[in-house]
Amino acid sequence: MAEHRHQYVIVGGGPAGLQLSYYLQRAGADYVTLERESEPGGFFAQYPRHRRLISLNKVHTTSTDPEIKLRWDWNSLLNDAPELSFPKYSTEYFPHADDLVRYLADFQRIHALNVRYRTAVERIGRDEDGFAVHTADGVWRARCLVVATGWGRPYVPPIRGIEHAIGYEDMEVEPKAYAGQRVLIIGKGNSAFETAAAIFGHAAMVHLASRQPLRLAWNTKHPGDVRGQYGAILDSYQFKTLHSVLDCTIDEIRPVNDHFEVDITYTHADGERALLEYESVLRCTGFRMDTSLFEPHCQPEMIRDDRMPGLRPDWQSSNVDDLYFAGTIAQARDVKHASSPFIDGFRYNLRTFTQLLRERYDGVPLAYDEVPAEPDALTTVTLDRLNWSSALWTQFEYLCDAFVFDPVTGRFRHYRDLPEDYAVSRFAGSSHYYTAALRWGRDDYADVFAIERHPQPGRARESAFIHPVIRRYRGADLVAEQHLLEDLLAEWRRPDRHVEPLREFFLKDLSTGP
Repeated sequence: MAEHRHQYVIVGGGPAGLQLSYYLQRAGADYVTLERESEPGGFFAQYPRHRRLISLNKVHTTSTDPEIKLRWDWNSLLNDAPELSFPKYSTEYFPHADDLVRYLADFQRIHALNVRYRTAVERIGRDEDGFAVHTADGVWRARCLVVATGWGRPYVPPIRGIEHAIGYEDMEVEPKAYAGQRVLIIGKGNSAFETAAAIFGHAAMVHLASRQPLRLAWNTKHPGDVRGQYGAILDSYQFKTLHSVLDCTIDEIRPVNDHFEVDITYTHADGERALLEYESVLRCTGFRMDTSLFEPHCQPEMIRDDRMPGLRPDWQSSNVDDLYFAGTIAQARDVKHASSPFIDGFRYNLRTFTQLLRERYDGVPLAYDEVPAEPDALTTVTLDRLNWSSALWTQFEYLCDAFVFDPVTGRFRHYRDLPEDYAVSRFAGSSHYYTAALRWGRDDYADVFAIERHPQPGRARESAFIHPVIRRYRGADLVAEQHLLEDLLAEWRRPDRHVEPLREFFLKDLSTGP
């Protein structure tokens, strides 16, 4: 059997695999990407089932700066080809999934990425020579293995009788198929609401059920939680149309004649139980990573109901050295927070990830600029980055810029777009460094559309909207934090609200610092 050897082998040619391939190729790295399908984006050829993406495609903006426009373009991969901007493929705010599949195919073709299609991975092992990725075409050996396969299989919750539910992957998508039926949808995520939105005008009754309360994106600020376009379902629930959103444990599903009996225990009703009847039961409970390819000695540790791999701060497996994960499955450090599960988030993660790989395996030092240890210089650079970077905007509270004092030069080394937990780990031996990131106010608000604001610089910590936060660390210890006031247009340049407060923070800190 033929044997091939590369520094990097990427398993999976979806959007994450293509983005990483692009950056490794541009860096001149030795890599190959293996994809089992005949074209990229196989997941999006099937999902979402009703073919409408929830990733925004805001074509018309007030800015002409390509970097700023990326804040609202959630589907483009980062690259230097002007024609490979997703808004050139669709002008719809919620685009069709087929347009993304077409875009990904063109991305690979135009950049001539080293992707081997129709190369299904059968087994992944490891020995003293590194990883051995077995395929029908031979064995691909790698010093560094990156798994970017996306979700490999549906997540099936441990419910008695769950085998009687039809999975999201197999269900009938024609709404008329549910006409007049009572339908139970297990799950309260976007796939559940996507399904409910398609059928609730035809079904007699639609119930969405899970143990946990509904998580609305406008409360959590996480784009993977239930989005506002499904508000009609919630209207129907509150307006007593028999469509309902239930917090309950599903105890058992039983087929009885031409319907199903479902035993439930309500979550917030002193243990009240009920027996409900439905003609259809649909399972919309999400997906999990498929680990069946890994041999026992290199099985990655899995977390969160075994859905995703555990990660170190550099996206390396928590228990297998030199095994990394990329894309939607590489969200363990950012679960239910910013956008690491989605193209608009992991495209930035992978840009940084490439630099970390090149440093570790190819000896290319992590790039940085130098900034004078002066309040004015630090203020200018920090605000320029926070006002411009689409990475810091999209990956709020996860990616940051780090300014690390170098006692040899007396200047700060400026690193861009690092995960903050990685920065704290990497620079734990430094006695003086800052991180700059964007953050939301995380207080609980009775009504997120009626928040009392306090537009005084001294109360910037109470800002509810996304706003700059600069942190000062000594080793791994957070010793100071400066918030800057929120701004409706996300422009943090006002002298009284942003420039002077930040300058004063640096001035005071530097006077007692390096």
